[in-house]
Amino acid sequence: MDVRKVAYFGSRWAGARGWCAAVALVCAAGVAHAQMGNPSSGQNPFYGSVTLRPATDEVLQLSLDEAVRRGLENNLGLREAESGEKIIEGEKNEALQLFLPTITVSGGTGIFQHDLAAQGFSAGVIGQFGKLLGMSGAVSFNPITKDDLTQGRINYSQILFSGPVIAGWRGAKAAERAAHFAKMSARGEVVQQVASAYLHAIAASSEVDQAKALHQADQLQFDQTHAAHEAGTVANLDELRARVQLQAQEQAVIAAQNEFDKDLILLKREIGIDPGQKIVLTDQAPYSDLAEETPEEVRAVAYKNRQDWQNLQNQLVEVKAIHAVYKGQRLPVLSFGGYYGVDRVGGTPSRGNFAAVGTLSVPIFSEAKIRGNEQASAAQLDGVRAQREDLRSHIDQQVRSALLDVHASRQLVEVARSNVDLATRELSDETERVNAGVDDNLPLVTAQSTLASAQSNLIESLYQYNVSKLLLARAAGILEQQYRVYLGR
Repeated sequence: MDVRKVAYFGSRWAGARGWCAAVALVCAAGVAHAQMGNPSSGQNPFYGSVTLRPATDEVLQLSLDEAVRRGLENNLGLREAESGEKIIEGEKNEALQLFLPTITVSGGTGIFQHDLAAQGFSAGVIGQFGKLLGMSGAVSFNPITKDDLTQGRINYSQILFSGPVIAGWRGAKAAERAAHFAKMSARGEVVQQVASAYLHAIAASSEVDQAKALHQADQLQFDQTHAAHEAGTVANLDELRARVQLQAQEQAVIAAQNEFDKDLILLKREIGIDPGQKIVLTDQAPYSDLAEETPEEVRAVAYKNRQDWQNLQNQLVEVKAIHAVYKGQRLPVLSFGGYYGVDRVGGTPSRGNFAAVGTLSVPIFSEAKIRGNEQASAAQLDGVRAQREDLRSHIDQQVRSALLDVHASRQLVEVARSNVDLATRELSDETERVNAGVDDNLPLVTAQSTLASAQSNLIESLYQYNVSKLLLARAAGILEQQYRVYLGR
């Protein structure tokens, strides 16, 4: 029984999961996906997707729910996690075969020619046998003989008891469960990436709408100032200020539209839509207050629902099983094997033959190797336990940080809304003063810039608030099931 083969079922998935797991004699290093400022599927597969359909002339109406659905179907990172789960399922079936009987059937027929002289049956030897049998005279025979041989055989073998096989099967089942939770964790990552990208595109769209609205207001102000200057009621400096403000706002519109278009391309890449396909976002930026939760309440939900926690729990079971594989090498292995065959030579009647053999294998002189493997696997087991304790603290940290972000971002939204109201009142007052001829348009231009900044801050604050709620749901392990609830949809 090769223990390395049994332990292999765990080692393959340890690398795919991205955790350091103890399997056999190999410690697989995890791969962390770094999120870069300029994301690409080469750096993080969750920024890529499998594009199934080419672009068409129609405009695709895309809601947040539809974007999430497409992401779960086409996202590259999730596809890789699903492939990893299928690999482990296949390896578990290989481990299952070690418990099942192995039955093979073989057969054949052919004509065989034999040279009896070459095998030691010369004419002299045959003559001596003839004398012993009372035969007189020379014995003549043809040393070249032929015969027709037909054979059929069925072979059977099965391991009846083996400690390493039993432990290896437990490890394979734990690896399969860990692969499932890794896939579910990848689904949560897809929901977070897609929802964040969709919300960012909504915020960029709001920036475009705001920039266009301010551009229209600046255009109207410029037209009025230009007409007043032509009439000789305002100075040329006022017209120049209005023109500079108008052109600055034109730049803001161009920049906002460019950012929005790039955000749409990134969103389409993540959900499997051709980058050239025209889409329209049908959802607006959601806003709703989230019910107050304590860290203890969220942490309890996280330990029950977080897939990475369940993944690591099953990794621990898997590595314990691998450790048991090495310890079990000291136990005897009981197996059974045999065959039944039928031979027919020429025209003679067929003859049946069989064998039934039970084998008991006991290791005697392999203690050094067993101890070495056992010590190595014990060290890996301690490593996984340390990872579990670290993840426990990490979950607590994520939950507390997410709650703080939700609370702070909600306050930022309230302040940003108040600033927009104040900036709007300021702009209205300055407009009245300018129209009444009390003041020039310098304070008016300043008030317009203040309002633009306040509105941009409000859009950004709403986006950050929604993202912080998504991160809180992710920290609790319920993002895929309840992202609509957390966004207030």
